[in-house]
Amino acid sequence: MTSIGLLSDTHGYIHPRVFDFFTPCDEIWHAGDIGSIEVCDKLAAFKPFRAVHGNIDDNKIRSIHPETLHFQIEDLKVMITHIGGYPGRYSGGIKKLIQLHRPKLFIAGHSHILKVIPDPSMNLLFINPGAAGIQGFHHKITFMRFKITDDNIHDLEIMEIDRNTILAKSID
Repeated sequence: MTSIGLLSDTHGYIHPRVFDFFTPCDEIWHAGDIGSIEVCDKLAAFKPFRAVHGNIDDNKIRSIHPETLHFQIEDLKVMITHIGGYPGRYSGGIKKLIQLHRPKLFIAGHSHILKVIPDPSMNLLFINPGAAGIQGFHHKITFMRFKITDDNIHDLEIMEIDRNTILAKSID
């Protein structure tokens, strides 16, 4: 069994509760729009770290983290990208990549909207962890953790934090 911490769209901000929530995790995955190399460094110093770059990430992050990751963990094929759409509305070229690599878990960020959607037509589970940063239109900061055993995804848990309380503190 492998425990995964998943986040996206930090935009240079890491909420302190990320570290407590991800303490039991074996790895941390980031689905893009990291925002600063310091975010990468802090997360990578805490746990083994995999990430893709997003549309706001600079050349330094892009040189370290690819646009798309394809890998296997336990018996589960995984694909992560930042702009991927979602079942029924995959972004251009993504459907072909899914058909080529046949992941059972497809992760994308970008929308700032947390979604967990089974896609029986592609035989996969789609996850967008929402937005873990404070920039954007979202009202809740979200990140998640889940477990993988063989090729099964289970025990998914979501952390949700009211973004407005953080923004109010930063104005004071």
